[in-house]
Amino acid sequence: MAMHSDDLHTFVTVIDSGSLSAAAAHLGQTTSGVSRALARLEDKLGVSLLTRTTRRMDLTEEGQVLLEHARAILAGMAAAEETIRMRRQQPEGRLCVDAASPFMLHCVVPHVAEFRALYPGIRLELTSNDQIADLIEHRTDIAIRIGALADSTLHARPLTASPLHVLASPGYLQRHGTPDTPEQLAQHSLLGFALYEAGNLWPLRHAAGNTLQITPDLSASSGETLRQLALAGQGIACLADFMTRDDIAAGRLVPLLAHCATGYRQQIHAVYYRNTQLARRISCFLEFLQRKL
Repeated sequence: MAMHSDDLHTFVTVIDSGSLSAAAAHLGQTTSGVSRALARLEDKLGVSLLTRTTRRMDLTEEGQVLLEHARAILAGMAAAEETIRMRRQQPEGRLCVDAASPFMLHCVVPHVAEFRALYPGIRLELTSNDQIADLIEHRTDIAIRIGALADSTLHARPLTASPLHVLASPGYLQRHGTPDTPEQLAQHSLLGFALYEAGNLWPLRHAAGNTLQITPDLSASSGETLRQLALAGQGIACLADFMTRDDIAAGRLVPLLAHCATGYRQQIHAVYYRNTQLARRISCFLEFLQRKL
C-alpha cells in the first residue's frame, strides 16, 4: 500500500510535538486517532518507526530515515503549493523598464498590448537610455543591456543573443557599389557609434584578425538613429538582427560581406537588483519577454 502525505504529516508532527497527545492537540484529532494513523503507516512499511514506553518515545533507525525523507517531501509539497498560489495571484503596481531605444522600439513596444492584457494590474513605465543607466538613480526596476556586463551588484538574466549584420540600403549600393572585402570598406561612408566604441568593432574576418575597427564618417549615440541613416542611404552600418530583420526581409537594407562574418552574437541581458521587492512583477515581465524573443 502507498503512503499518503497525511500519514507523513502525522508522523512528523508526532516527532516534533514529542508525544501522541501533544500531536493530537496540534492536529485537532484524538490521541487514539493519531496512534492508529502511526500504526497504519508502520503496517504499510512493514517496520517499526517508534519505540514507545510510558515515559518516552524514540525513533528507530528506520524511523530516523523516514523522518528525513518525510521532511523533504512535505517541504517540497509546500513549496509547490506556494508557487501555484503565487501564480494565481495577479501582480500589480508600477514596473519601470529601461532599454536602449532600438530594443525598446523593436522588441518591447510591439508586445506591450498583449502584456497589459495578461497583467492589467501592472503599470508599465518605459524609458530609453542608449547609455548604461544607474537603476536606483533612474528609479528603474529592470534594465535591458546589450553586450558585456560589468556590475556584479546586479542580478543578470540572459534573454537572447542577436547576430550583427553589416548592411546598407539598395540606393546607397547603387550609387557607391558593393564592397567585396572588409578592406574595401575604407572606400565607403561608414556609420558608427559616437559614445560606444565597442559598436565600432565589426565582426568581420580580414587579414589582421576577426574584428575590424572602423572610424565612422557619420556617428550617432543611438542604434536606431544609425538604422534610419542607413535606410536613408547615408552609408554602411553594422547593426543587430533584432532591429534590422524586417528591413532585410523587405529589401530595405541589404546584408554585406556575409562570407567574412565571424558568427558573433551580441548577448542581451535583463539586469535588476537581487534584493528587490518586485520579484513577482519582474518575473512576469521577463518570462513574457523571453517567450517573445
